[in-house]
Amino acid sequence: MHKYLQLQNELEALIANLRDGDKLPSIRKLSDRYQFSKSTVISALNELEKRHLIYSVDRSGFYVVKKEREATQKDSDIIDFATSAPDPDVFPYLDFQHCINKAIETYRNDLFLYGTPKGLPTLIPVIAKHLADYQVFAKPANLFITAGVQQALSILCTIPFPNGRETVLIEQPSYHLLIKYMQLHKLPVKGIRRTAQGIDLDQLEQIFRTEKIKFFYTMPRFHNPLGTTYSRKEKQQIVELAQQYDVYVVEDDHMADLEHDSKADPLFAYDRFGRTIYLKSYSKIIFPGLRLGAAVVPDALCETFLAYKGLHDIDSSMLSQAALEIYLKSGMFERHRQKIRQSYQQRSKLLTDALVTHASRPDALFTFQPLPYPGIHTHLVIDQRIPVSRLIQQAKKRSILLEAIDQHYLPDFPKENILKLNVSNVKEEVLEKGIHQLMAILHAMRL
Repeated sequence: MHKYLQLQNELEALIANLRDGDKLPSIRKLSDRYQFSKSTVISALNELEKRHLIYSVDRSGFYVVKKEREATQKDSDIIDFATSAPDPDVFPYLDFQHCINKAIETYRNDLFLYGTPKGLPTLIPVIAKHLADYQVFAKPANLFITAGVQQALSILCTIPFPNGRETVLIEQPSYHLLIKYMQLHKLPVKGIRRTAQGIDLDQLEQIFRTEKIKFFYTMPRFHNPLGTTYSRKEKQQIVELAQQYDVYVVEDDHMADLEHDSKADPLFAYDRFGRTIYLKSYSKIIFPGLRLGAAVVPDALCETFLAYKGLHDIDSSMLSQAALEIYLKSGMFERHRQKIRQSYQQRSKLLTDALVTHASRPDALFTFQPLPYPGIHTHLVIDQRIPVSRLIQQAKKRSILLEAIDQHYLPDFPKENILKLNVSNVKEEVLEKGIHQLMAILHAMRL
């Protein structure tokens, strides 16, 4: 990432704590504070001025522009622990607007032609290079650009696999839209329980051995809705069992960009047998409307996957693909990733600290397992005497939004009394207040 882009993140954090009209420190002082050259500081300040975050006064310096959007957001009384979409206040609108405009200019002739089902040819090698940073080393021939993870999953559920099987095994709880898709199309599906402690590998082996499993769908890290991550040993054993029993693994790594453990690799990195299909979303880290993802497909499935994708759509949005290519190559994506990861990490830490404090009380009505590297999701196992559905209703009366977990389960699978919490749309200044109020509601329901 370019130095001035990195410095922009630092300066934006500084600006967030200033008021309208406050003067920024001088260029020399900023250079000394952040250990960047004066020319780098000037480049960063000029970019922030283009974004209307600051304005300059000749022979005086740079000043903060009133942040009307932030003021509006802070005035809201609603504390939203339900929404899992990216925080719109963290999204770099002007960055991506620039990429859209540049894409129209660069690919103006191609926009009037149909592309290829595989994806924009110039984007695929850029994605391949980007995925290598996540320890996913894929040949361009095995890469497909999809309309998000959801499209890739619908194709994989439909196409025939080399093992000739039909049943899909999914964790419980799991991705609710995949469950709905399989129910709508009446596809054979089986569930296996996943908890804060992980998955029962003996049970997984038994299912692999006795059932005709086509593929096992899993979210190894930052699971939605649990928030948990498999250990390295669990990932290795899942891969070994899949090879032993002729089962494929579909790895949904939609939150890979939030990883802050440099030693944590995806399950794909442990697969020596070509049995893992790796799925990556760009909608979750940028914005849902982008509708772009990437699928790394083994050689044995490439031809079939391409044929079926061509029937799903002629090509994923050319304009979105071209803009994403520019966004990745320019370094803007990395700047945004660092900014949003820092923001979410701070919120997750505040949430974890608040929950640990309440969980340690002798009259706690829930259990909570803190995670060493939390993402945006976590969950509480609520006392069985308190139905989560009633808790959600009572919280709504206090302007606290929560979402039921029922849709993350297959209809006939035993459901736990779980409350899921998401921090991507909760501001830091109200997060602890929200948890304190939620605990008060919980205890009032017991009386």
